[in-house]
Amino acid sequence: MQKQNILFNLDDTLAHCNKYFSQVIEEFADHMTKWFDSLTKEDIKQKQLEIDLKSVDQHGLTSQRFPESFVHTYEYYCDLMGKKKNNADIEFLRALGFKVFQIPVEPLPYMNETLKRLKEAGHGLYLHTGGDEPNQQRKIAQLELTTYFEHRIFISEHKDTTALSDILKTIDADPNITWMVGNSLRTDIVPALEMNIHAIYIPAETEWKYNVVEVNVEPKGAFLTLNSLSEVPDAIHQHISGESPSRDNMPSDFLDTCDQEEKRDNLSP
Repeated sequence: MQKQNILFNLDDTLAHCNKYFSQVIEEFADHMTKWFDSLTKEDIKQKQLEIDLKSVDQHGLTSQRFPESFVHTYEYYCDLMGKKKNNADIEFLRALGFKVFQIPVEPLPYMNETLKRLKEAGHGLYLHTGGDEPNQQRKIAQLELTTYFEHRIFISEHKDTTALSDILKTIDADPNITWMVGNSLRTDIVPALEMNIHAIYIPAETEWKYNVVEVNVEPKGAFLTLNSLSEVPDAIHQHISGESPSRDNMPSDFLDTCDQEEKRDNLSP
């Protein structure tokens, strides 16, 4: 069997992440409705999301960004409603935001079994995760991921095609035998397709809006959608052995595009 280079995302691919943010955002919205009783929790969560997404575009996936989105949301509504800003409230909200980075991280089902199976098959495993160094290293240590990835760990505050390109150059990866496995269409799948490597998309149970984008890149290699980490080894090994993936394993939006192109081709003279 030809050995592959397999890059994994961490957050919501190997371990839970978004659910912790959702829990803390709920707490934030609860406190805010006590201070601004004319607002709904949905109003508050939408404004916090708007502010957070703008901050990602400016500052990347730094940990500082999330607590500050709570502060800026509070300040926005203070200005809107003529409420005096309270330093104690601001510090409370900042501490609440940082709380998410203190929650012990839990692996997703089949994380260890999947990584162990791929490692024992002789494949090169790499971790490509987005965020800042201290927080991501905290998770890596708690999950004992160096057991599988050893020193082959890359952490990017701006996780995009440029970051992936730099990694592929560093490891001298052959695109024909290189895979990206992740839940983020924006930071995992689109960069992989733009770099002409294979991509495996495993949708998260609940997804952060930032991660959801349209995929408008035509794959040069395999592009699969799977339901679970446990399916990854067989999917890769089937590809190596030359078995074609079924249409059931391809993303529906990509299949729709292919079907439309095929119809156009059939209509062409």
